[in-house]
Amino acid sequence: MRVAVVGHVEWIRFARVEHTPGPGGIAHSSEEWEQAGGGGGVAAIQLALLADESHLFTAFGDDETGRRSRAELEERGVRVHASVEPGPQRWAFTTVDEVGERTITTVGQKMRPRGHDNSLPWPDLATMDAVLFIAGDVDALTAARRAPVLTATAREVETLRRGAVELEALIGSGEDEAERYHPGSLDPEPKLVVTTSGALGGWMQPGGPFVAAPIPGPREDSYGCGDSFMAGLTYALGTGLEAHEAVAFAARCGAAALTGRGVGPQPILRAVP
Repeated sequence: MRVAVVGHVEWIRFARVEHTPGPGGIAHSSEEWEQAGGGGGVAAIQLALLADESHLFTAFGDDETGRRSRAELEERGVRVHASVEPGPQRWAFTTVDEVGERTITTVGQKMRPRGHDNSLPWPDLATMDAVLFIAGDVDALTAARRAPVLTATAREVETLRRGAVELEALIGSGEDEAERYHPGSLDPEPKLVVTTSGALGGWMQPGGPFVAAPIPGPREDSYGCGDSFMAGLTYALGTGLEAHEAVAFAARCGAAALTGRGVGPQPILRAVP
């Protein structure tokens, strides 16, 4: 299995706090750490645990943080294809509270891979078993569509609308308005729309409701659970699993990520069609 992600990377600075402060409040951290993450980074790391090859098409800043981000992703098994953009790497400050809920503040512009950038091997996407589109321009989306299975996040609905490609699956959120998909927003409509709602499970269209997977260990934090879910669904569809089996597998990936610290996708049994 060869699976690719087209998406962005952020350098994440984590702080574990007793509670996330409200306006005017102060919180004191009990633990701090840094990791390469962002939607594209998390999904690619999850796929490195599932597929034989995990490829990431992305862009980095031309500073030390950008270089550290790339090096860490490669150390975690991701095959990185990236342009280098002038300016600093985008980063984020993330607090993790006493129940493991994360709160994120991003700093800088999202660096999106561009499909007309010939420094990236865009024709290779046609050789992948599946591709997950998280961030990029219309040209990048068109290149991703050459794969037999293409999934995408509802965060990029404007790019998806302009690209007008058919998706095997679109993944949105029932809890975050910025990631909510409204039927009829895309033409053609995705073959499958999956809306996640955390511990409540979610909804498939077609297919109806699905339940959340049990958490396979102590809860650490919720950072990257949704991105791990998307990666798991893309992988499972790429293996040939039917929609309900693929969503159940994705739910297990999302639940397992809850037991990892920070950018912590966890290995689970692979899906076999």
